[in-house]
Amino acid sequence: MSTEKTSKKAAYTGLFAAIAASSCCIPPVIALIAGVGGSASALSWMEPFRPYLIGLAIVAIGYAWYNYYNLKNTNDCDCEIDEKPKWFQTKGFLIGITLFAAISISFPYYSNIFYPNNKKEIVIVNQSNIQIVSFDIQGMTCASCEQHVTHAVNELEGIVNVATSFTKANAEVEYDNSKTSKEDIEKAINSTGYKVTDKKEIN
Repeated sequence: MSTEKTSKKAAYTGLFAAIAASSCCIPPVIALIAGVGGSASALSWMEPFRPYLIGLAIVAIGYAWYNYYNLKNTNDCDCEIDEKPKWFQTKGFLIGITLFAAISISFPYYSNIFYPNNKKEIVIVNQSNIQIVSFDIQGMTCASCEQHVTHAVNELEGIVNVATSFTKANAEVEYDNSKTSKEDIEKAINSTGYKVTDKKEIN
């Protein structure tokens, strides 16, 4: 196989691996923008493979750059001028692939910008109506998942505060039980595509 074809395949492999590395975090944002929730956690099973996919992306794109400079140094001679390089052999193509891969890999760290702040200020009439419930949630894998759950719960009336954590696999919700209920909150969380497995009140 020629160096040119190998370099092209390496670049595309790196790009695919970079996108796949964050594929578990992209569906929640798409679901929010599209106004659907059922498919939000569809690719959460890929989260354990994220470090390996990132490694593959770095190695593949690094190899494509190596081939580019190796081919360039081979052609830097006083021999007759070769034909114009194909677009996938250009430096601009590799820069584009590299930047897109970097943006894809870092997606979980800036995905929160796609979630508008929908937290509402509520007037607490009776402090005894305020409850805090912890919901155990299955399927969250990154900060993007946290934002999706928080956004869905904040759509309800009477929500005072939501603290969602994918590392703890839960969401602690403080709410006014005269305006909403545990069942409503559970439905809101389940509508995102993640699943409430348990809930308990916090005193």
